[in-house]
Amino acid sequence: MSSRRGASQRHGGEGPAKKRDAISTLLIAVGVVLLLISGFLWGQSRLRYMKQDKINDELAAYATVKDTELDSKKSEPPEVDWAGLKAVNDDVVGWLQVPGTTINYPVYQAEDNDYYLHTSATGDWSIGGQLFLDYENAAPGMKDPLSQIYGHHLLDGTMFEQIAAMDEQARFDEIKTVWYVTESAAYECQPLFLYYTTPDDETARTFKFKDEEEFHTYLKERLSRAVTKCKDADIIVSGTHHVLTLVTCNYYDGYGRTILVCVPKEDAEAAFKVSN
Repeated sequence: MSSRRGASQRHGGEGPAKKRDAISTLLIAVGVVLLLISGFLWGQSRLRYMKQDKINDELAAYATVKDTELDSKKSEPPEVDWAGLKAVNDDVVGWLQVPGTTINYPVYQAEDNDYYLHTSATGDWSIGGQLFLDYENAAPGMKDPLSQIYGHHLLDGTMFEQIAAMDEQARFDEIKTVWYVTESAAYECQPLFLYYTTPDDETARTFKFKDEEEFHTYLKERLSRAVTKCKDADIIVSGTHHVLTLVTCNYYDGYGRTILVCVPKEDAEAAFKVSN
C-alpha cells in the first residue's frame, strides 16, 4: 500500500514540473523571436542610414568645399557644380555648408513641405530625404526677410543633428559661419540665436512683414525665448534685414522643433556699427 502511495505521489509531481518546463521553453522561444525581430529592425535601420549616407556622398561630389575648420580666420564659400546638380534634379535652389560640422548638402524646394521629408534628389524614398527651402519662400532663398530651411535630425550625426546640438552654449559659440550659396550669390551668415518651439507653431513660418519694425519686433520676441545666443544678439536683431532659419526636430516634451536663426555677417557688422 505504501508503495502505491509513493508511486502516486511521484506521478502527481510530474504535472507541475512539466508545466514549468513548457513555460520556460515558451519564454525562451519568445525571447529568441524578440531578439530576431530586434536584429532585423536594427539591420533595416542601418541599411536605411547607409543608403542615406550614399546619397549624401554622391551629392557632396557636386561641391568643392574650401573651408571645413572651426577656427578658420577667413572662410570661403563652396564652389558648386550647378549644371551637374540640375541634371540630377532641377528642384535644387541652393547649397548649405557649415564649417566644423558634417552639414554640407544641396537644398531643394518643392510645391509643399512634405515631398522632400523622405524623398531623395533622385525621387526615391529615403530616411533623411533632402534639405529643403519652405515652399512659400521666394526661390532661391534670402529674398524674403526670413528664409527657412528644414532638415531631419538623424541619430548618426548627419543632416541637421548638429543644428540640434547647438542648444549647448559651448557648441553654439564654436560655430562661426553658415554658408548659404545659390547660383547667383553666396551668403556668409553667422548663428544669432537658437530657440525651441512646437510643431504647430505656424508663426515660425512668417515670411512677410509690413515693415522692418514689425520684422525686428518679431525677431525680438523669438530672441526672448532663446536657449543659446551670440554676444550682442539684441543689437544685431535690431539692425538686420534678413535672417536664415534652420529647422529640425528635437525630442523634448512640450517642444518638438529646434530653430537656429542665422544672420548675414554684413548685416551683423552694419548693425553693430550703427549701435556705436
